[in-house]
Amino acid sequence: MPPFRTLARRHVLGALAATACFAGLPSAWAQGYPTKPVKLVVPYPPGGPTDIVARIVAQKLSEQTGQQFIVDNRPGAGGNTGAEFVARSAPDGYTLVVATTAHAINPSLFKHLGYRVTKDLAPVSLLTSGPLVIVANPELPAKNVAELIALAKAKPGQLNFASSGNGQSTHLSAELFASMAGVKMTHVPYKGSAPALTDVMGGQAQLMFDTMLSAMPHVKGGKLKALAVTGAKRSPAAPELPTVAESGLPGYEAIAWNGLLAPAGTPPETIARLSAELRKALALPEVREKFEAQGFAATWNTPEAFGGFLQAEVEKWAQVVKVSGATLD
Repeated sequence: MPPFRTLARRHVLGALAATACFAGLPSAWAQGYPTKPVKLVVPYPPGGPTDIVARIVAQKLSEQTGQQFIVDNRPGAGGNTGAEFVARSAPDGYTLVVATTAHAINPSLFKHLGYRVTKDLAPVSLLTSGPLVIVANPELPAKNVAELIALAKAKPGQLNFASSGNGQSTHLSAELFASMAGVKMTHVPYKGSAPALTDVMGGQAQLMFDTMLSAMPHVKGGKLKALAVTGAKRSPAAPELPTVAESGLPGYEAIAWNGLLAPAGTPPETIARLSAELRKALALPEVREKFEAQGFAATWNTPEAFGGFLQAEVEKWAQVVKVSGATLD
């Protein structure tokens, strides 16, 4: 029988080997990830901008990893239904959510959320970013942002702006504009962009801040006029349009974005693998072209950078919600 010291040494070496083995498991899991289909939750109905972005990304991730990335539409409660579902899912990288600007707005807009976007969800990367566009009824006297501000000051509260819904980015982007410009406009919420744009074209509302995907076809058709885009830079989709900042309201910026989030607690190695695959997918010329056709730019960043961006967005929109007095519950 081996002496006690030899036995003890064997136990220690065995324990160290086991510890090393278990310590290496996350890396091994990450290297093998994904080993089964991944669910990409879109918290909006099929056919909208976020759904289109998700399906483009899902196709490329499926091709790159050899596993299916399946789009799962779970609309409801301003995007909260799908986000909460993912926040409560197993943190294993197999259930993800495509978040939007609304998910940075909702923590201030809803008093009772079933999840915390910066605590219960882990950032992976931005996917797209792009400006909204200010469109107006052709009969509106203002031809640019400076004239719009002057008109709104001359007629406080008399200009109606439409939105796709109370608390949506199409609403709060206009509220941010009004606050920075020192003007008062009247908000008219609709259930989606389509009916809102219809009423702007019909003159029931005078203007709207909307996505380029929804609004620009009507501009090209002559039924609306575009005044400016809301990003910090001009959009490649409409380079002739100035930004709000350069045409009368310095410092103004409001963008629409999509980003990928995982449940909090997802292994860092899995997040890193997803991030690396997204970086490859978003650099592909065909992906960038498809996004540009929707008025978006393909936008990759690190999980850390996306986390900082998301926190800044939450804080920014909290101030706008406070000033506007918007609430949904």
